[in-house]
Amino acid sequence: MSDDQGWRLKAELEAVDRSSALDRVLGRLRGPDVARDAKAEVPRDVVVTHDGRLLFAYADSEPAIRAARGAIENVLARDGVQASVVIGCWDELVDEWRQVDPPLTGDQARAAEIRERDAEAEETRTMVASAGKMIRASFEQSLLAWAQKLGLQCEVIEHPHLLTTQVAFTVTGPRGKIEDFDRALKAEEAQTMRAEGLVMISPL
Repeated sequence: MSDDQGWRLKAELEAVDRSSALDRVLGRLRGPDVARDAKAEVPRDVVVTHDGRLLFAYADSEPAIRAARGAIENVLARDGVQASVVIGCWDELVDEWRQVDPPLTGDQARAAEIRERDAEAEETRTMVASAGKMIRASFEQSLLAWAQKLGLQCEVIEHPHLLTTQVAFTVTGPRGKIEDFDRALKAEEAQTMRAEGLVMISPL
């Protein structure tokens, strides 16, 4: 999740023709008469969109997303459209949107607490990836830097059974951060192998 879109508003419109209602609301929010129709301009750095079923707004702060909520709710009220609105923030530890308003209750709240505790649990994991001989060093440095950014302890493991094109990392830290590292490792592995393949087939 981008650092400048860490807050999200999600609105489910209660309308027979939901898609057209969404398009109409978006048109008013971004149209020249936004000040009159919404009574509060959506901040310019707020991204407003929809997927044909739900209306979304993304912002970099809670005040910005709440300002967007005010504008959106004014437009909805003007058009006589009912909607259920949820505000959340991106939780990097569990890698999902965490509902802030309205607050979770009952089973949903307990399930969220369990996921958070699970993501915070400390563990150590060793992962092996293929890097290619030509760019192994840069591959190692890139992943070590990412581990440092995540706050993980990480070391490169030299093992006699590993192939010369393989790199092993042992990482220690919260399980959620290790999952982030694992995703980055797989993405970096795929990218570097493609890059080395292009180098190998390119003409001298």
